Amino acid sequence: MNRKWILSVALGGLLSGPAMIGAQEAPGDVPPPPPHEGPGPGGLLGPRMEILGFEEMHTGKVVTGAPFSAVAVIENTQKLSDGTSINRKTQINTFRDSQGRVRRETTLPAIGPLATSGKSKTFILIHDPVAGTAYELKPDQKVAVELPGHPGNKKSPDALQNKFEEHIQQEIANGTLKKEDLGTQTINGISAQGTRYTRTIPSGQIGNDKPISIVSERWYSPDLQIVVKSTRNDPRFGSTTYTVTNIQRQEQAASLFAVPSEYTVTQGHGPHGRRGGGMPVPPPDAAPPSQ
Repeated sequence: MNRKWILSVALGGLLSGPAMIGAQEAPGDVPPPPPHEGPGPGGLLGPRMEILGFEEMHTGKVVTGAPFSAVAVIENTQKLSDGTSINRKTQINTFRDSQGRVRRETTLPAIGPLATSGKSKTFILIHDPVAGTAYELKPDQKVAVELPGHPGNKKSPDALQNKFEEHIQQEIANGTLKKEDLGTQTINGISAQGTRYTRTIPSGQIGNDKPISIVSERWYSPDLQIVVKSTRNDPRFGSTTYTVTNIQRQEQAASLFAVPSEYTVTQGHGPHGRRGGGMPVPPPDAAPPSQ
């Protein structure tokens, strides 16, 4: 599968969280489900989905009548057995207007290939549910890539969420997942409902000689329909925090959700180089059902 296309899809899901890692991410009517083994944080893609911003995302609904702008910061800390500490920090600027259009500017830390230049990398994603379009903007090239969709995807957000809830209930029933209500708390001026998920990987499931506990907490605002804070502690990948700050509840300029006139628009590619084919691209407020 084309790695660049995967990144575009992942960022399109921003994407969390969200993230997700889909649906309209940002914000919908139910908080995202807890991570588990499989695609998403701690699964096939590991904590990368959280780094890309999927904490804020969730499954499927276009949110109208609740415009805002905010700054989200994702911090990941990993301790190695020799005492080495690896710290990563990602910033996501999010804008949503009253029509449900979303713009997300994700700045990745200068690590890996980016470290050689010493510069961070910013990706801009625009999702316009009114026009039914999604774009990745590349400011350094003045290019807008129109992200492909999948007209054959007939599953509704509600169907995906119901399937998700069934999976969660199965895990609770077999004792591998515990869900706790943490009540209501005001976080950065926003009232949010808290939930703690503790998932246990039994001994031997992944070659582990002892059970592994993964603890996640999410604080969800029913008013704005976004996750305003989350934490995740996984012995395999370290700890990750996601915090939304500087929330401004006001209408956003229409220009934020339009491709600048000086940009050249190109078509995105599917996983095998096909234009407009492949997996569906979730809107910027989506989290993958398997997260």
